[in-house]
Amino acid sequence: MPERTVHCRLLKKDLPGLQKPPYKNELGKLIYEQVSKEAWDRWLKDSVKFINTYRLDLASAEGQKFMLKQAAVYFGFEEGDLAPTAFTPREDSPAGGDASKQDK
Repeated sequence: MPERTVHCRLLKKDLPGLQKPPYKNELGKLIYEQVSKEAWDRWLKDSVKFINTYRLDLASAEGQKFMLKQAAVYFGFEEGDLAPTAFTPREDSPAGGDASKQDK
């Protein structure tokens, strides 16, 4: 199957798209049409923070509703803020701060 290219709304560039919609609803269709595989992979990694913080049961309707809402906000399909998570980057990680500002 030839690789699909989409203009990713999250990463703002043309990239390979998903092979199929990730959800069987309107949000899944929008993600399939407007989100790259790279951005989707980032979401999968980031979504673990929500699952762990809120101890979500993704088999429950409530857990699924929460995650669909977070995905919609994450990709910019809905206005709002993402739910806070308990995640804190390690001090020695690039996300934890600017290493060039360490004491000399």
